[in-house]
Amino acid sequence: MISLDEAVTARLESHGERFEVLVDPDAALSIKRGEFDGDLEDVIAAEDVFEDASGGDRPPEAALEEVFDATEPLEVIPEVIERGEIQITADQRREMQERKHRELINRIARNAVNPQMDDAPHPPERIERALEEAGFQVDPMEPVENQVDEALDELRPVIPIRFDEVVMAVQVPADYAGSAQAQIRQFGDLREEEWQADGSWVGVLKFPAGLQNDFYDLVNEHTSGEAEIRIVEDEDEIGTR
Repeated sequence: MISLDEAVTARLESHGERFEVLVDPDAALSIKRGEFDGDLEDVIAAEDVFEDASGGDRPPEAALEEVFDATEPLEVIPEVIERGEIQITADQRREMQERKHRELINRIARNAVNPQMDDAPHPPERIERALEEAGFQVDPMEPVENQVDEALDELRPVIPIRFDEVVMAVQVPADYAGSAQAQIRQFGDLREEEWQADGSWVGVLKFPAGLQNDFYDLVNEHTSGEAEIRIVEDEDEIGTR
């Protein structure tokens, strides 16, 4: 369950009765769109249906039976959300907008590169400044993934940017191979790997291009800077320089 501070109220008025439930705002929006596939108990603040959530008052069971043909909260809660309205305070709306603004920046920074600078990643700070310059406003009621394309359209007149993935090959010396490869292989999509005769490990990984610096940092941290890394064009090529 979530805390009361994280929850918003979904309210349905029907048959002269009012029904309220306390739910995570993003989950509520997903449920209304028919896109929710998680565990309901993880996104509600109370396994209960209220007549007035702020006062803790509950509707009569007869009213639940009449409107929903059910009295079990976990059966009624999704219907209240789907058929009702989501009540969001000004503070909650501002918090949602700030959180999704940060999520959008991080998502773009993870995937975007600067095509005018040899596909170097864009730092999150640059993305944030460019969004402000473009005047882009995040919609707190829309999933972040649905706003990425529009944000990119607004960013392109401001900074050179495109989404891309990169394939990188890394060769880890034998002294570090055992522990380092376990960490490195989780960083992206491991396309190929090979243990060399000298005990070193070679891996070819594909991941969002904006994470190149993070990849270098990870490899250097676990190999004391002794690994060899390069971008590869041919994924069948495993050797490194």
